[in-house]
Amino acid sequence: MLALPDYPWDTLAPLVRLARSHPEGVVDLSVGSPVDPTPAVVRDGLASATDAHGYPSTAGTIELQQAIVDWYARRRGTEGLTRAHVLPTIGSKEFIAGLPLWLGLGEGDTVVHPRIAYPTYAIGAKIARATPVAADDPADWPDTTKLVWLNSPGNPDGRILPASFLRDAVARARELGAVLASDECYAELVWNGEAPAPGILDPDVTGGDFRGVLSVYSLSKQSNLAGYRAGFVAGDVDLLSGLLTVRKHAGTMPPAPVQAAMVAALNDHEHVAAQRALYADRRARLLPAVEGAGFRLDHSEGGLYLWATRGEHARDSLQWLAERGILAGPGFFYGDASPEHVRFALTATDDAIGTAVERLGT
Repeated sequence: MLALPDYPWDTLAPLVRLARSHPEGVVDLSVGSPVDPTPAVVRDGLASATDAHGYPSTAGTIELQQAIVDWYARRRGTEGLTRAHVLPTIGSKEFIAGLPLWLGLGEGDTVVHPRIAYPTYAIGAKIARATPVAADDPADWPDTTKLVWLNSPGNPDGRILPASFLRDAVARARELGAVLASDECYAELVWNGEAPAPGILDPDVTGGDFRGVLSVYSLSKQSNLAGYRAGFVAGDVDLLSGLLTVRKHAGTMPPAPVQAAMVAALNDHEHVAAQRALYADRRARLLPAVEGAGFRLDHSEGGLYLWATRGEHARDSLQWLAERGILAGPGFFYGDASPEHVRFALTATDDAIGTAVERLGT
């Protein structure tokens, strides 16, 4: 049995109980799970494919492969992708957790991830018995590095990496002979400029050379498809060919109705723009209240979270919030670099955001 840490959210049970004891109920801003309806165009796509008597394609249907290629060209400005450059996944988390193992990494190999990071990057390294290392500067990536994870816009801090940094990261990864994988599932949720955020497959980053580079994406955030487990990866043909073989052996593929729903979601941007507007409004309401309660906002230029601190340990901030019936996420879940930060999720209903705003003022 692998020795993995306890699931982090299970450690906050006392604070959860305190917040839930509020006489008017809890406002949960701790988890980034969508609360808005799945768009009708996507549900219709799913319903049209429910006669799924045969096994689904691991590589994805031709329609899905082409929809992914077209989406990268239309929304990310990525040229030169073909259907061989893309692969559907069961959401993005399973791919992130499994990639080190599927690449054949093990003892003596290093997996680099951001200093403030989604925990699954490190968990994936541990599953493969490789060593996770937190380092932001490419100059600090060890010579033993075999896989590098980037995340932009970042979870939890909402940091957006500029194209200049991405170019340097690609160059350093190639110098090390490492795979560079960029988790970009919040790319459409940009608040201080136009969406989407710069991506690892942008022509300004790779010059059209996808060697050793993978872009990982999920439709959970932009299309409210967290329950569908709908994601994909694009980039290096040789890497994806090998990963496809592994996934065929393991039987790892999205169900056929989900693949049809993904086609519908990728071919319709109107629902994405509408969802982004909802989150922008919630952010505009919650941010002044968070700052009014004494928190300082850091980064948060993109993504679904406000990354903030009051200059005290996160547990003290969480206690103060829980006394007001508000749950937030502690920064120490995301690495040793952020013990004083908390993460406020925008994935709450308009009414819940309004309640949080009121309580933050008390």
